Amino acid sequence: MSDSQANESSPKRRLGALRQLWPFLKPHRALAIGWLVFLSISSGSTLVLPMAVRHMIDQGFGAANAATINLTFLGLFGVALVLAASTAARYFCITLLGERALASMRSKLYSHVIRLDVGFFERSRVGELISRLGTDTEVVQALIGSGISVALRSMVTLVGAVVAMVWTIPRLAGFTALVIPAMMLPILVFGRRVRKLSRASQDRLADAAAIANETLNAAPAVKAYAREDIESTRYGSAITRALATARKRIGTRSLLTAAVIVLMFGAITLVLWIGARDVLAGDLTPGLLSQFVLYAIFAAGSVAGLSEVWGDVLRAAGAMERIGELLGERAEVTSPPQPQPLPKPVSGELHFDQVAFHYPSRPDAPALHDFELRIRPGETVALVGPSGAGKSTVLALLLRFYDPQQGRITLDGVDLRALALPELRGAIALVPQETVIFSGTAADNIRFGRQDASDDEVRDAARAAEAHEFISALDGGYASELGERGVRLSGGQRQRVAIARAILRDAPLLLLDEATSALDAQSEAAIQQALERLEKGRTTLVIAHRLATVQRADRIVVMDGGRIVAQGTHESLLAEGGLYAELAKLQFAA
Repeated sequence: MSDSQANESSPKRRLGALRQLWPFLKPHRALAIGWLVFLSISSGSTLVLPMAVRHMIDQGFGAANAATINLTFLGLFGVALVLAASTAARYFCITLLGERALASMRSKLYSHVIRLDVGFFERSRVGELISRLGTDTEVVQALIGSGISVALRSMVTLVGAVVAMVWTIPRLAGFTALVIPAMMLPILVFGRRVRKLSRASQDRLADAAAIANETLNAAPAVKAYAREDIESTRYGSAITRALATARKRIGTRSLLTAAVIVLMFGAITLVLWIGARDVLAGDLTPGLLSQFVLYAIFAAGSVAGLSEVWGDVLRAAGAMERIGELLGERAEVTSPPQPQPLPKPVSGELHFDQVAFHYPSRPDAPALHDFELRIRPGETVALVGPSGAGKSTVLALLLRFYDPQQGRITLDGVDLRALALPELRGAIALVPQETVIFSGTAADNIRFGRQDASDDEVRDAARAAEAHEFISALDGGYASELGERGVRLSGGQRQRVAIARAILRDAPLLLLDEATSALDAQSEAAIQQALERLEKGRTTLVIAHRLATVQRADRIVVMDGGRIVAQGTHESLLAEGGLYAELAKLQFAA
């Protein structure tokens, strides 16, 4: 469906998105029931007030009866007490219901998104995802915590007031009914445009959030290229577009509200003019007309309230539609329904059997083609080759970030697609080229490799990764906050934290993606010793350009264009000449 078709979707379809709220409201039925009970009490109390006014005017003022007036005002105060208590209880129930539903929705949404595959994150903007987690859910929460309450209270009051008007003065109520279609007309005319503008407004806010997230996460690059003014202008333009859309939405809602109020009170004025003439003619008592007037005002206020909250309903429907789209995303790489267990203990034998793979975003450019490689348990294999040769793709397929289009990959004879993802990835330790540091303590970041590790195990891993010294030098040692994205650490220090994670994980399969690329010569020498200890007894796949790392491998696999073009030791490949010798001359020469 095109965007234009989506924007033209029927109101029923748009409002149908709100049905997806039910699973989040269902666990809190007690609050919903309490809210309905107190809503009924507060609305009933409100509808009693005009009857008291009629009694006071006709029986108190008309008969000059002070006792009646006293009792009437005492009754009014009692009704006010009931109204106050029920309104407070109603507010408590619906507000708490909204907060709980919002918490459940955010938890489920985040849990769902974080489990989607890598391909989803490659085609999605993180800023937009954060917008759906934040802004969209807040719009829905506002509807639950306020909008629904106002809408239902207005509907109950409207129905009660209309029934009371018919019961009080049927003739005037009939005149009022004649103008109801005219009052509904602006809701139908403006409602569709408000709905479209509400969705567009959320989309423009998500665009601005995506730009902010992207540039703030890349602040050093922005500053290095002196793009502060350019990026500020770009973000300002996105905000301006969002503001322009919001202005249209607000203007349309304002016209909707004004039209409803003018039509409603115009109709009431006409009807009351007729009623006033009946009072002068002696056909009605002043108290009866006053009662009818108050019921008419309640009905008018309820319609005006419904027209205002209708915009909130449409805005929430647009937000829920976006949330529903996200919840409807399905990972292409998942655990099988009945996974096959890995042999225990895991020996780490790998076999790439005629693997062919292309990335979903580049279907015409194969990343691997007829890739055949067998790795023995405990063997260290180095993958070398020019950029784009497919080295990182090999690691991505091992982690099952993607599945090959042809062929299969086995671990200890078991097809990776037959394994549960947690079991497969639990058998792998990864040291990536670009280390991710989370906003937590140094110990927490190392413990990312194994959550249940003790403090002593964390320190032992840091020592083995040559990270203990610089962590101990921090103000709080292992309890020091490393800052968002590890801003307090150098590139080499971040990489040593990643190596400590891998050491702590103690997995049978080790993947090293340029694990020493950010280290100086002195640190690298120490880390190489740590990596040698780490690799013992483990199957290791290394992507490296450093001479020391490549020479340490049991076997070197030379890749080009997604194929293996040569295999052997450093000396044998140099003797053969070819691509490896050329790479060695260009990249490995000390």
